[in-house]
Amino acid sequence: MAIDRRQFLIGSLVTLGAAHHALAAEGLNGASASTAYVSGARLADGTYAVLVIGEDGRILREIPMSARGHDIAVHHGTRRAVIFARRPGFFALAFDVDGRREPEVFAPPEDRHFYGHGVFASDGRLIYATEHDIDTGDGMIGIYDATGGWRRVGEFPSYGVGPHEAILLSDGRTLAVANGGFGNDPATGRESIGVADMQPNVTFIDTATGALKARHGLPVSINLLSLRHLAETPKGDIWFGSQWLGSLEDAPALVGRVGLDKPIAVLETADPLGIALKGYIGAVAVSGDGRLLAASAPLAGEVVYFDTETGKIARTIKIKDSSGVTVGSSAAAFAMSTGQGVVRFDGDGLARTVNFAGAEFDNHLRRV
Repeated sequence: MAIDRRQFLIGSLVTLGAAHHALAAEGLNGASASTAYVSGARLADGTYAVLVIGEDGRILREIPMSARGHDIAVHHGTRRAVIFARRPGFFALAFDVDGRREPEVFAPPEDRHFYGHGVFASDGRLIYATEHDIDTGDGMIGIYDATGGWRRVGEFPSYGVGPHEAILLSDGRTLAVANGGFGNDPATGRESIGVADMQPNVTFIDTATGALKARHGLPVSINLLSLRHLAETPKGDIWFGSQWLGSLEDAPALVGRVGLDKPIAVLETADPLGIALKGYIGAVAVSGDGRLLAASAPLAGEVVYFDTETGKIARTIKIKDSSGVTVGSSAAAFAMSTGQGVVRFDGDGLARTVNFAGAEFDNHLRRV
């Protein structure tokens, strides 16, 4: 079915003008709201919104959306954010975390769709979005002006197919992109294209020129391992979480690391980790001190912590329908969300849980 993007955007704008819902939270009280967490959610009445949540569990902002969101790009200096529609996505919603300006909706060109992720430039003036060229099947990085109007001002290749998450490295100039290896047919929704011929890779791109700095792919023997999500340690290692598209009994480990000058290394574990985690990592995040990587495994109902020095599993948390994971408010802490409407703050030997009645959080959670 053809997609009328003009009507889609009109619908999004109408939704933004709708009355906000009253969403109650049960849990913490009295904590500072200076730190906020952001996630897309499906609400009890079946509508969608992006929620800004304080560490005390209060809903600080609730911005309606016309459809399901995926990940959120955040610029911490300006406290501005953009949530991208779930792939194949045809809209992005830009908003101010503190509500100082009205939300804005923008869209990719007619021959593109979003892949659910994006990242701000260091100065916050541009945002880089992972996109699919519908005509050629190539992965692209769309460049949008965040200073006014969200105009699309350029693009460069992702140097792969199906770019999912892109992160800006600590040098402020290099973009690391997880090319999942397959595309989507927007005419049929989420139908995957080219799975059998997947060539997943992680690419490193100079954002100033769009030039490829390095590209690291997987062995042919595990080409069905779709690389999806990335996180950088303070030492410059890039950790990834992936999703296995083959038979579960053949699933390799789902987590590994790569670097600009380091080939991809998938972790080796004593037990068949890919099978135990049901072939699916939902999100990854590195702790503030860089010592731990947290990887959510929603199908297995777990969040797994890895020691970033040794690559060994540090511990595992049982959490039903684990979803988003992000750095917490202390050096070794994390915050986690679930598809069951739970946000858990975990660290310093303590775990605090807030329940949001009727909410279902989407795949990603971000700290501001």
